[in-house]
Amino acid sequence: MKDFMAEAIKEAKRAYEKGEVPIGAVIVSDGKIISRGQNKREKSQNALHHAELIAIDKACKKLKSWRLENCDLYVTLEPCPMCAGAITNARIRNVYFACKEKTSKDNLFEQILNSDRLNHKTKIFQDTTHEQECSALLTNFFKSKR
Repeated sequence: MKDFMAEAIKEAKRAYEKGEVPIGAVIVSDGKIISRGQNKREKSQNALHHAELIAIDKACKKLKSWRLENCDLYVTLEPCPMCAGAITNARIRNVYFACKEKTSKDNLFEQILNSDRLNHKTKIFQDTTHEQECSALLTNFFKSKR
């Protein structure tokens, strides 16, 4: 099986090189990457340009559908609440993230995706194989900004 998280990490590194918070995402359907995303908030000056949202937008365009039911998302950092909402609304099947958001101690991402209010349930997996690499990328980025 292809290492899809490694592809998300490539996107995160591209974001880092552009002065963006290094978060990358890929969406996979039928064993193939159908979209990629990286943070672009600084360049675009748009609060919505998170890696996950960019990847979701591209995947919807590629599949000509807002329903991504047979798709999996690989992202380098645990998604924020905004992205969690988009993930569930897009009906993504599985989310694999590498490192947990350090400021989130309340499992909000999981709470949103597992809410009884939602009729679609996305499965969540942490990819600990790449956890340290992704965490170090973020730590180094923020250290360089201080």
